[in-house]
Amino acid sequence: MKERENFASRLGFILIAAGCAIGIGNVWRFPFITGQYGGAAFILVYLFFLVILGLPALMAEFAVGRGSGRGIAKSFDILQPQGTKWHWAKYPMIAGDYLLMMFYTTVSGWMFYYFYRMAFVGDLQSATPDQIGAAFGGMLGSAPTQVGGMIVATVLGLGIVSLGLQKGVERITKWMMSLLFFIMIALAIRVITLPGAAEGLKFYLLPDFGRMAEQGIGAVVFAAMGQAFFTLSIGIGSMSIFGSYINKKHSLTKEAVNVCVLDTVVAFLAGLIIIPACFAFNLAPGQGPGLVFVTLPNVFAQMPAGRICGAAFFLFLSFAALSTLVAVFENIVAFWMDLKGFARKKVVAANIVAIIILSLPCALGFNVLAGFTPFGEGSCVLDLEDFLVSNTLLPLGSMFFVLFCNIRYGWGQEKFFNEVNTGDGMKLPMNKALRFYIKWILPLIVLFIFAVGYIQKFAPDFYNKIFG
Repeated sequence: MKERENFASRLGFILIAAGCAIGIGNVWRFPFITGQYGGAAFILVYLFFLVILGLPALMAEFAVGRGSGRGIAKSFDILQPQGTKWHWAKYPMIAGDYLLMMFYTTVSGWMFYYFYRMAFVGDLQSATPDQIGAAFGGMLGSAPTQVGGMIVATVLGLGIVSLGLQKGVERITKWMMSLLFFIMIALAIRVITLPGAAEGLKFYLLPDFGRMAEQGIGAVVFAAMGQAFFTLSIGIGSMSIFGSYINKKHSLTKEAVNVCVLDTVVAFLAGLIIIPACFAFNLAPGQGPGLVFVTLPNVFAQMPAGRICGAAFFLFLSFAALSTLVAVFENIVAFWMDLKGFARKKVVAANIVAIIILSLPCALGFNVLAGFTPFGEGSCVLDLEDFLVSNTLLPLGSMFFVLFCNIRYGWGQEKFFNEVNTGDGMKLPMNKALRFYIKWILPLIVLFIFAVGYIQKFAPDFYNKIFG
């Protein structure tokens, strides 16, 4: 059997794992929910839940990967007790990866399109607010634009994966992530020097729990729990695969903390760019996904050197999108390599065709298939696919990883803790309270997030009555 690939460096592992977590949903979602739920006070609540929810779940997924030396195609087969059926989970998990790519490729295409429009067309900086809103609607309504952007995202992401783990995934992700941080820091410095940005900084950096209470404590807490949980993309094996590529020189506790810190730094920098910019031009920072595609182009249209700043901003978003594409595509490709022994380039070629076909409903959901409204008026194919991944497969998959690692009918807590603590660096304390929390309380919290997500979607009046 051909020797399994590994990362050339520890930095490569940290950056690609962080790149998987640092997606465009996180980058645009973190600023607008921070704006919506009270600013700095919300961030403190979010960080608390990131530590108690996201971090241990991430360690569980890393541990399964490193403990087995394989991705989800074989990891449960290797680690599960003889005669059990934990390995059946590989199929809904890989389905989740495909489902994620069925809409993420289309949304990534939006980033590439806006970067092209800002950098090479340059018409948005002279447009009126109404024209900017119409431009976004026009992009969604154009089937050729949507399909073309999706194909570019698919071919580019899988093309990088086809080069191999070290020469493609690791090397190019290092380059992209380095540029991403440079662009974000430069943009943050530019924005906070704008007249009027000080009020935005105050909102973003100085906690005001009274402002948070105005939004409803229950709603704020649940939003913070959801953001802390979903930000790391845990539950469909996209983190487990990278655990399988690293050695045991460093503890997984240390590595998981590093990934969480990088993910949080990028989300924080995104907010540091977006929220003060909105305050500087008297625009609301809590407007939802339209914040990136309508509100921010309006900001750049009014900002000195706005075209350069806008192009840099959408280039950074393009890198964030591409880093996630590459990470999830690597998980998909590794799945078929591990399961069937296929060559990397053969798997890549087959998946370019498969993912383009599977992604067509989302790309056409805003135009040709606009009449399909799965959740009622205003919804589309993307909403259905996103809900199935974010509100169903991610929480259930995460709960599965945590239970598998901690109950005696699975891998077992002793083996899990030993794997997490093997290597130099920070250790996960093996005291009774923490072991009880991870084994029993954490799965219940994840189940709560899953249940409330469904209530919020299908019984909004009941949700508002409880959390509003």
